[in-house]
Amino acid sequence: MVKVRPFAAIRPPKEIANQVASRPYDVLNSVEAKEEAGEKSLLHIIKPEIDFDPIIDEHSQEAYDKAVENFKLWQHNGWLVQDQKPMYYVYAQTMEGRTQYGLVVGASVEDYLTGKIKKHELTRKDKEEDRMIHVRIQDANVEPVFFAYPDNDQINKIVSEVVTNSSPEYDFVAEDGFGHHFWVINDSDKISQITEIFSSIPAFYVADGHHRTAAAALVGQEKKNNNPNHTGEEEYNFFLAVVFPESHLKIIDYNRVVKDLNGMSSEEFISKLGEDFIVEKKGSEIYKPETLHNFSMYIDGQWFSLTAKEGTYNDNDPIGVLDVTVLSNLVFDKLLDIKDLRTSKRIDFVGGIRGLGELKKRVDSGEMAAAFALYPVSMKQLIDIADTNNIMPPKTTWFEPKLRSGLAIHKLS
Repeated sequence: MVKVRPFAAIRPPKEIANQVASRPYDVLNSVEAKEEAGEKSLLHIIKPEIDFDPIIDEHSQEAYDKAVENFKLWQHNGWLVQDQKPMYYVYAQTMEGRTQYGLVVGASVEDYLTGKIKKHELTRKDKEEDRMIHVRIQDANVEPVFFAYPDNDQINKIVSEVVTNSSPEYDFVAEDGFGHHFWVINDSDKISQITEIFSSIPAFYVADGHHRTAAAALVGQEKKNNNPNHTGEEEYNFFLAVVFPESHLKIIDYNRVVKDLNGMSSEEFISKLGEDFIVEKKGSEIYKPETLHNFSMYIDGQWFSLTAKEGTYNDNDPIGVLDVTVLSNLVFDKLLDIKDLRTSKRIDFVGGIRGLGELKKRVDSGEMAAAFALYPVSMKQLIDIADTNNIMPPKTTWFEPKLRSGLAIHKLS
């Protein structure tokens, strides 16, 4: 069963929350971040390389020093202020008329290390180390991670009462059109109830932020190992997470584009696809996959429906049932000789938030030879994979909307 704890968040005053809150560090490159960052934006803290002209290497000591300097400055200026007591917070997001309600909590380092916080992706050591540096130098989890948990009626009831009976502390629509709403839970009884109810929840599932989660937990472990008087109650035993009931979350598609057809003409390639797929020409109008094991392909100005034939997939296997597995095995490996999706320069990935028009654009420009759109993975598939200690193929899930960084920061001491 998982352990959570309230904490005294460092966060912006109400009137400037929308100016401080930013998109996460990994959805913007440095040039985009520099263009987007207003005077008070958290981007100056999480992507400090943008404060230099020209922009410097984000992994340089100068950039790390600037991150620390800016974090101190934001607190000195009153743009980030620490709450007086440990609390939980409700963080809700609205996208296309649908709102998901999460709780901002301190998640347990020990739970991650013992596997109660379950992952579905591999992490890379270099990326982990980069995030660990940021946690170490700030002595804080500046950006949250994004977890799911099995629905619980008692937690839903508490969240509903908070949302219904109090005004949000923050309530704004960001420049991307997504709404962000934030409530403070300062009622001691409710805080105790939340802590107790979560102790009956069997697991958390990492939805987004595998590298941040690993980095936060590993720094917590380092601090434990370096403290001869460690008790287990120190703040570094917990890290910043926003946890959502699984039913609230929707995974959107994560699509693929390829640079060449491995020496085949389009006609040869389409003919070979017929061995494993029912291939239907759909014309020039965008075609979106309608169900599991149905794909859309764009090539030579035309959209096609590809439906995997019976026997080409295994619905009883948590990995074999995934459409990324089907497409990788039957198209990228078998026909195009693309063996490793992580390292191949012949393939690229396009988040579904960009729409299928982006796939068409990249093929029509001549940059890519063909594009493939997939039916989105379900939360059930993600949980089945995490529960069986399997790992999803790369670039399988895309969660939207992303959590804004800066609405709550967790100090480690």
